[in-house]
Amino acid sequence: MDEMQNRSLLTNRERQIFTLLVEDFTTKEIAGQLTISEKTVRNHISNTIQKLGVSGRAQAIVELLRLGELRLN
Repeated sequence: MDEMQNRSLLTNRERQIFTLLVEDFTTKEIAGQLTISEKTVRNHISNTIQKLGVSGRAQAIVELLRLGELRLN
């Protein structure tokens, strides 16, 4: 197993965004909180969905929880 496989699947920004999604923030609220555009938030979400090979935000969240990449507080 190489070192890349031991690293997190998510970038720090993707983790921030999905953590806020789990806390029920909207795309607009996440953009405001992180001082980035809504389009950038959507791009990060889309990239994560593609990485995981799932079809939407809800499935991405379930998969990230299953993989231990996200935790519920």
